[in-house]
Amino acid sequence: MMVLTVTVICISAAVLVFWRIPYSGTRAEFQKLASGLLTGEPAADTVFTSKDWTPLPPPVQRYFETAGFTGYPKMSVMQAEFRNVKFSLGPGKPFITIGYNQVNAVSRTTRIAFIDTKLYGIPFQGLDTYIEGTGGMKGVLGKVFTLFNERGAEMDQACLVTFLSEALLLPSAALQSYVTWKPIDDLHAEAVITRYGSTAGGIFTFRENGECQSFTTTERTAVGMDGSRQKVRWSAYMDDYSIIDGIRQPNRLRAVWHYDEGDLVYFDSDNLRLEYR
Repeated sequence: MMVLTVTVICISAAVLVFWRIPYSGTRAEFQKLASGLLTGEPAADTVFTSKDWTPLPPPVQRYFETAGFTGYPKMSVMQAEFRNVKFSLGPGKPFITIGYNQVNAVSRTTRIAFIDTKLYGIPFQGLDTYIEGTGGMKGVLGKVFTLFNERGAEMDQACLVTFLSEALLLPSAALQSYVTWKPIDDLHAEAVITRYGSTAGGIFTFRENGECQSFTTTERTAVGMDGSRQKVRWSAYMDDYSIIDGIRQPNRLRAVWHYDEGDLVYFDSDNLRLEYR
């Protein structure tokens, strides 16, 4: 009995030490993918001009002109960092705090994101990927046990429309031929993205001062941690703009599922930081 007790204690101690060391396979996978994007994307040597915005609907033109992007170097990659994000595990489930880092690349329409948090004291890490038209969402508990690894056509489209929702934060993406813009009125514009055989779209809403207020789509599927899937209207809201390095950027970003029983703000961050390359 004593031997068994000592063995259990030793195993428990080893697991705790393993959880506390910085290394994880999921983090390493994200870092490898991010490094490839940062070194593999071509660096632009020109700047945006007012002519770049001319083909766009009026509210989109006004957004880029008032945000300070005219005269700004054209970028091929965007890095985004969110700290202390309030994140929901699903309707009726508790909120947790996560760290969230992502990289978007223009030419290959790529988006990767790394989620880092704990569930009941156990490390939980996630990796969202959209690479060459294939979307994926993986969750790993205790750095070892894969809880889910979602793939399929619905995931491909969901990841594609998520990339589109962030196109105004990455102007080079908004100007690509794979994005089609349609005017609606002075405060709304529709965007449709077609890539790797998939198509998705949504509506951008703007404020009168030129800020983008939100993006809304019906072409995302809510995937639960238990693998359940449900078509739900989805919105991304951008607020609390400020001037950073000469560019007006939102500090707060919220992602919302509009369920029939009520809205779920499942991602809420008020300290967004963007870097371009």
